Amino acid sequence: MPELPEVEHVKRGIEPYAINTIIDKVKFSESVINGKKNGRETIIKGIELDSFKRLTEGYKIIKIDRRSKYIVFYIQQNDENRILISHLGMAGGFFIVDDLEQITAPNYRKHWQVIFELNNGKKLVYSDIRRFGEIRNVSSFESYPSFLKIAPEPFDDDALQHFLDCTNKKSYIKKPIKQVILDHKVISGCGNIYACEALFRAGIKPHRLTQSLTDQEKEMVFYHVRSVLNEGIKYGGTSISDYRHADGKTGEMQLHLNVYKQKYCKVCGHPIETEVIASRNSHYCPTCQK
Repeated sequence: MPELPEVEHVKRGIEPYAINTIIDKVKFSESVINGKKNGRETIIKGIELDSFKRLTEGYKIIKIDRRSKYIVFYIQQNDENRILISHLGMAGGFFIVDDLEQITAPNYRKHWQVIFELNNGKKLVYSDIRRFGEIRNVSSFESYPSFLKIAPEPFDDDALQHFLDCTNKKSYIKKPIKQVILDHKVISGCGNIYACEALFRAGIKPHRLTQSLTDQEKEMVFYHVRSVLNEGIKYGGTSISDYRHADGKTGEMQLHLNVYKQKYCKVCGHPIETEVIASRNSHYCPTCQK
């Protein structure tokens, strides 16, 4: 699943070509059309396809943001403002191309789901191999309440205190610290790969209960979450399976991972162990992490 660094790079790849353009036409794949016909919320969530087109076509993209793992498009037509909120799911991605054939990854080229035709001749293509992603068209964030519950961005000044406050709540103290890190109401944008790496750098095993951590250890966890997310952005994200930039290129963070899907610890040489926590595989070194 694309995490904060990957989504940040997708957003950066879209911006230069999409800002201040008008969405002339929206086209849906047969998978999206048939899914809606059969009562499934395939990609386009919370709205019918006809309404989505009506409230998107002719609108100008005035701003693009990333919030946690979401890409947010602010669109405007005359005095009416709408918001497109997109989550990439497990294997979604946006591409900016002149033609579909320019999407170099065959699976993404084949599994396009939504095409936004822009008035500059470019196509903003949303592709999703597994179709777990989503795009919503809403009048305000209040129309999508779960979005408002996301924690502050990890780089914001109030993010650390928010994290510390959450770790002292009854609902979190008896949960493994790895599970708490993955909760976007506690830390926004940190997924499985970066959580494993942050805990390794902090020297803390992923299955330790949150209440067992000292305040200093909690601060170290947060510091390393923020650090590894910054590093992920620096290296263009992690391309282990499906993730691609908006121009089809891959990231390089996978070359800098210490424990995630590694066989041996790069520090002590001990075999990396794996444990399922919160339905996710957690990779850690039993020697370097306590």
